[in-house]
Amino acid sequence: MLVGMQLSKRVWPLLFAAALASSPAHARGTIDKVQIKGLDKSDDAEMIENIEVSLSLYDAIGKVQGESRLEYLLDQAERQTREALQPFGYYNPTITVKAPRQDDHVQVLIQVEKGPPVTVRHSEVVLTGPAARDRYLQQDLADFEPREGERFDDVTYEASKITITRRLAERGYFDADFTQRRVAITRAENAADIALSWDSGRRYNMGPVSFHQDYFRPGLFQPLVYWEQGSYYHEGKLDRLRESLTKLDYFSVIDIQPHPEQAWDDGEVPVDVNLTLAKRNIYTAGLSYGSESGPGVRGGVERRYVNRRGHKLTTQLDYAQKRKSLITSYRVPGFKWLDGWYTYAASAYDEQTDYIDLRNVKLIASRSGEISEQWTAIASLNLLRERWGYNSAAGAPLRYDYSTLLYPQLTADYVDVDDKVFPRRGFSGNVTMRAGIEGAGSDTSFVQAQAIVRWFLPLGRRDRLLLRGEGGTTWTSDLVAMPPSLRYFAGGDRSIRGYAYREVGPRTPAPDKFALGAKHVVTGSAEYEHYFGTGPWGAAVFVDTGSAFDTRIDLHTGVGFGLRWKSPVGPVRVDVAHGLNHPDSQFQLYLSIGADL
Repeated sequence: MLVGMQLSKRVWPLLFAAALASSPAHARGTIDKVQIKGLDKSDDAEMIENIEVSLSLYDAIGKVQGESRLEYLLDQAERQTREALQPFGYYNPTITVKAPRQDDHVQVLIQVEKGPPVTVRHSEVVLTGPAARDRYLQQDLADFEPREGERFDDVTYEASKITITRRLAERGYFDADFTQRRVAITRAENAADIALSWDSGRRYNMGPVSFHQDYFRPGLFQPLVYWEQGSYYHEGKLDRLRESLTKLDYFSVIDIQPHPEQAWDDGEVPVDVNLTLAKRNIYTAGLSYGSESGPGVRGGVERRYVNRRGHKLTTQLDYAQKRKSLITSYRVPGFKWLDGWYTYAASAYDEQTDYIDLRNVKLIASRSGEISEQWTAIASLNLLRERWGYNSAAGAPLRYDYSTLLYPQLTADYVDVDDKVFPRRGFSGNVTMRAGIEGAGSDTSFVQAQAIVRWFLPLGRRDRLLLRGEGGTTWTSDLVAMPPSLRYFAGGDRSIRGYAYREVGPRTPAPDKFALGAKHVVTGSAEYEHYFGTGPWGAAVFVDTGSAFDTRIDLHTGVGFGLRWKSPVGPVRVDVAHGLNHPDSQFQLYLSIGADL
C-alpha cells in the first residue's frame, strides 16, 4: 500500500503535464477582436446589436484572460448568440465559433446562418367581458401582430400585448387580467402557437374631482372638469385636464391621481389633483439686433397670478436703436364655453428708420379659447391710432398721415402635426379676418382676410419636404387711409427669402423707392431638408416666390440653401438666399429659431 502511494506521487505530475499538452489551443491570451459574419448590416442591424449586447466576449476585449476563463467565454458564445436570435423568430440557426490566435492574441469569428424563421401557425387572441363590445379594444385585437403566417417576432408580440393591456387601463377596465398567456414554439416545425386572452371585468366611471391647493379661491378650477360625473372613465380626460392646468402656468407641480381602489359599489373613481404653486414673478432680459432696427435690449416681467382669482399681468419692452415697442396685458381666465382667456392690452410702437417715421398706440380687448384639439381662436376688438411719414433723400420736410381705426378681428389657428417641436407630417394654418366701418370709429371702411397654410411631408427617415402658401387681400375704397401696420408687405425670412424685409411691393417714386405696403399679398415656398445620419445636423435647399401688390402681381423669386440644427429649444435655421429678379442684388442672410407652425 505504501509502495502504491509512492508510485502515484510520481505518476500524477506526468499525467498533469500530459493533460496540459493535450488541452485545446485556447490557452492564456487576450481577445483583440470579435466579428459577427453571415448577417446583413442593414437588414439585420437589430439582430447584430442584440448579439453584441448578449455576448460576454465584448466585455473581455483587450483584457488578458486565463486559460479556463477564455475557454468558458468561447463555449458560452454559441449559446448566447443562439438566444439573442430567438426574439426575432430564429430558433434553429447554425452558429460556428472560431478563435484563431497569433502568439497570445485571439480574434474571435462567429459565423451565423439564421436558418428558416419560426412563423405563427395558430393565433387565438381573445377579450371577454364588457370590453368585448368596446370598438377601440376590438380594433386593437384586429391589429394584433404577428398574425398567422407571419414571422414570430418577440418584440412585436410583446408590443401588441402591452398595447391592449394599456388600453384596458386607459378606458377604465381596472379589474382586467389575463386568463391565458402562452406561446408554444415547435422547433422541429418552425411554428409558433399563440394563446392569449383577457377578462376585462367591469368598466369604471369618472368620480368626483378634488383640487388640493392653498392659494386660489375654491371652485376656480372646477370648470376645467368638462366631463360629467358618472360618465365612462377615460385617461384622456385626465390628460386634457393636466394640459389645461399646465397652460395656466400657475403651478410647478401638477399631480393627478385616480383612485380605482376607492371606487365602491357605484364604480366611480375619485380623482385627486395635487397642485404646487410656481414662483409668482418671472423676469426676462436680453439683447437684440436687426438689420433695420439696429442693436437693442429687451426686458419683461410677468406676474403669474395677481390675485386669488388667477388674473395675470405681463409687460414687455423692446428698446432698439430704430424701433421701440411696449405692451402691457392683463389676463383673466375664462373657463366657461371655451378654455382660454379674456385679455385687455395696451401697446405703443415707435419706428424711426431710414425711410419711415411711424408711431402708433393700440388698445385691445379679446377672448381666446380652444375650440378643439386642433383649433384655437381669438376674437378681439381693436382701437388703433397711427401716424406715419416717409423720409426723403432730398431732405424735404416730412408730411405725416394719420389714421384711426376701430375694428373687430377674428384669428383662428389650426395645428395637426406629429410633433409640434419638429413636425415631419401634418398641416398647420392660420386665418385672420378684420373689418371696419367709416363713421363707426374708423376713418375708412375696409375688410381684410389673410390665410397661411403649411404642409409637412416626410421623405424617408431623415428627410422632409415643407410647403407653404400665403394669400391676403384688402377691400377698401381709400388705401391711403390704411396705416402701414395693416398693409401687406413681402420679402424676408418668413415671406420671400432672397429679398430684404419689405423689399417686394409698391414703392415711393425714385430716388427713394421706400416700401409703401399693398392691398394684396401672395407668396409660396418649397423647401427640402436632409439630416445627416441620426444626428441633429442637416441642410436644406429652397425656392420662394410671390409679391405684395395693389392691382397687378409682379412675382419675385428667390433661391437658396441653409443649415439646420435640432436644438433643445427647437429647430435653428441659418439660410443664405439670392433674388433672381435682380441678378446683381446682394445675398441675404437669415437666422430663425423655433418651429414654424
